Amino acid sequence: MAIATRAPAHAIAPAPEQAVRHRSRLNINRLGLWLFIASDAVFFGALLSSRYYLQGVHTPAEVSQPLGLAITVVLLLSSVSAYRGETCAVHKDQKGFRRNILFTILLGVLFLGGVAMEWTFAFEHFPPHTGFGTILFVTTGLHAFHVITGLIALVVVFRLGRDGRFSHGNFWPVEGAVKYWHFVDVAWMFIFPTLYLVG
Repeated sequence: MAIATRAPAHAIAPAPEQAVRHRSRLNINRLGLWLFIASDAVFFGALLSSRYYLQGVHTPAEVSQPLGLAITVVLLLSSVSAYRGETCAVHKDQKGFRRNILFTILLGVLFLGGVAMEWTFAFEHFPPHTGFGTILFVTTGLHAFHVITGLIALVVVFRLGRDGRFSHGNFWPVEGAVKYWHFVDVAWMFIFPTLYLVG
């Protein structure tokens, strides 16, 4: 005769409660990220509006629009590969995740190289002490800082993902890093026409 045994209380996994806690923490993380992005967007907006306040719509003829367009395309491509990396992580495609995140990192470094070229060129024609030079160096410098911090986040996510950590359902680190990277790209979509196309 089989004797029914009762499992100890601690052996029963409170799956629904854990799921609710996880969802709640995820919502808090997402809200925190969106609030940070919103505050950062206001800061970029103030910088871009100062361009029109100080310089109007005048843009020096020496501004290299082809270089600006080239690094813009590079950044847009990096946003595509970042999205693909996040999608691969969600679908447990670890090889695709690593490949796309690594490609995003390489494109980000290439973008920074283009900004460095722009600065070298700008020092000759509108150095930092001029009106337009101040706007260009401060705005692109702040954006480059955001690109660097985004690259650091992507490198951390890439390293964490090498051992398959994101194959178990917790994709927030990938989601957070990629959303931040998209914000960096969107910010540049406003910076590029403001500094290179207006006038």
